[in-house]
Amino acid sequence: MTNVTSIEDLQNQLAGQGYVCGRALATVGFLSLRLGRPLFLEGEAGTGKTEIAKAIAAALGRRLIRLQCYEGLDAASAVYEWNFAEQMIAIRTAEATGGADRAALKAELFSEDYLIERPLLQAMRPQQGGAPVLLIDEIDRTDEPFEAFLLEALGDYQVTIPELGTVQAQEPPIVILTSNRTREVHDALKRRCLYHWVDYPDFQRELDILQARAPEAAENLSREVVAFVQRLRTEDLFKKPGVAETIDWAKCLLALDVLTLSPEVIADTLGAVLKYQDDIQRLQGSEAGRILEEARATLEPV
Repeated sequence: MTNVTSIEDLQNQLAGQGYVCGRALATVGFLSLRLGRPLFLEGEAGTGKTEIAKAIAAALGRRLIRLQCYEGLDAASAVYEWNFAEQMIAIRTAEATGGADRAALKAELFSEDYLIERPLLQAMRPQQGGAPVLLIDEIDRTDEPFEAFLLEALGDYQVTIPELGTVQAQEPPIVILTSNRTREVHDALKRRCLYHWVDYPDFQRELDILQARAPEAAENLSREVVAFVQRLRTEDLFKKPGVAETIDWAKCLLALDVLTLSPEVIADTLGAVLKYQDDIQRLQGSEAGRILEEARATLEPV
């Protein structure tokens, strides 16, 4: 159980951690906590999917356990492995001292003392302060066999170690899965979860996010930065900038003591916003100035 009493309460607790959460995301997040269902967040990179897991863990005072997915990730790597180096030392020590009983030595080598716990096993263990937040990040980077294993693990909140048996969570972890949708995740896994598409925020919410994460930025500069990035996302780019890039760019501008945007400043700092040379090349010359003027035209007088 968590101490979140309502959707508004969750929004306020996340705001206290610097995460500005819209009503729709707060609703599905609240239901996930109340019903004990995994939360599946899908959307473009940089829209705050990973950050909400961090914010929920901090707001609830729970440990955050992160499983970063990658191509080739298998069940063993996600659950546990044996400390091979320590096992070899124990074997050499036993041999040097005249040899121990083989059965006893085997039992010792495959005991908890030599077990290295990986994120899924850690999440099943009791944690101080309550069940942890288990972040399974970028699940779309893995393959279908791992998805099938994950489906079983999250179904009963348990994992099996052949040498030790089954470990079941006394209190199920708070599970958040993210996907950048580089491929479709199987429907069976999605059906286990509550689903939400995390889109780019509108102007006002992105401004609120920027002011929460970079409060030292002047309001005029923050408004220009958000308006420019929002306008930039309408361009035909290979990779549109996310909210993370908006925050990074504002902090870079602050480090340079910039008070207002100009085509020259934009050209000098585009590497904080765009991450592909083709996209940066598109904004050379008069393009940056054009987008800046169009962005400023959308701003209402303060």
